[in-house]
Amino acid sequence: MISPTWRRHLAAAIVAPGLMSGAAPVRAAAAGSAPAVQPVQVVDSLEGTFGVHPGQRRNHTKGTCAIGEFIGTPAAAKLSRSALFSGAAIEVVARFSIAGGNPDASDATKNPRGMALEFRLPNGSRQHMTMLNTPVFGAANPGTFNDMLIASRPDPNTGKPDPNKLREFLASHPDALAQAQFLMKNNPPQSYATAAYYSIHTFEFIDTSGEQRPVKWRFVPSDGERELTADEMSSAPKDFLEQRLIERVSKAPARWDMLVYEGEPGDVLDNATIAWPETRKHFVAGTLNITHAMPQKGAACEKINFDPLVMSDGIAPTTDPVLLFRSPAYAVSFVRRLSGK
Repeated sequence: MISPTWRRHLAAAIVAPGLMSGAAPVRAAAAGSAPAVQPVQVVDSLEGTFGVHPGQRRNHTKGTCAIGEFIGTPAAAKLSRSALFSGAAIEVVARFSIAGGNPDASDATKNPRGMALEFRLPNGSRQHMTMLNTPVFGAANPGTFNDMLIASRPDPNTGKPDPNKLREFLASHPDALAQAQFLMKNNPPQSYATAAYYSIHTFEFIDTSGEQRPVKWRFVPSDGERELTADEMSSAPKDFLEQRLIERVSKAPARWDMLVYEGEPGDVLDNATIAWPETRKHFVAGTLNITHAMPQKGAACEKINFDPLVMSDGIAPTTDPVLLFRSPAYAVSFVRRLSGK
């Protein structure tokens, strides 16, 4: 999530030598050094920053449901024994969303977009994927993410974040910069169907012999990646994304190819703020077709907890601390919204 205020202070942090050198009057922290936090603390911080919206998600609150199918390829089946890559058509329940806890956020905001998928495998098991349209995440550890939420909390006197707190956060959390810089340089997508979505984290593919390989993936749209222009950002209706997706899939399925990138020795496996080089070997692992989209109220995706650690046999997590943290944090949020809080 990155507001205009965030962008201004990010730019200042990048260009001001005093902030990004040891001369700043704030602690210079290495990525990964933020204090440990508990899942309940992060969910509390989301509520403290965005307010409580009873019965709704605490993050990625604004979203749209969709359904479709996925068909894996033989190339993926060689590396993973998951039924996801059997070649059969797999039912998919999807949710497209905007990062942050504001259900009334403008669809032109420069926050990340999300695509969450629940694959309903023939044997009754599930595979979840929760992705963003940014190549990297905004924190190497849960502590940085929590500190970002606290730093961006609106000042009760102004209703806006305190600029000094934002500057201090950016100066002391270098692991937050890569995603923020991407969001500064790239406008939001014109549609959910014109965005690529990245796994962010590294996962392990496990083949039939038990061999494991580190992988990342992204879903690349057949409609092409297209961003809003500056004029479109200022003139677009506040809630255009859902309607555009509904109209798009009413004409024909929206399609994404799943590209899997294979890691090499020396690649970072446990830090979602570091991207792998584009030169890594990659292949098409399957195709996602979204055939219907609808408002989330009462639809299939509304009650799903898209826990990224729900995985089928043949896909496994790495030791990425943010990936491992997401599951218990999602559970806290899930329980609160189902209770009507």
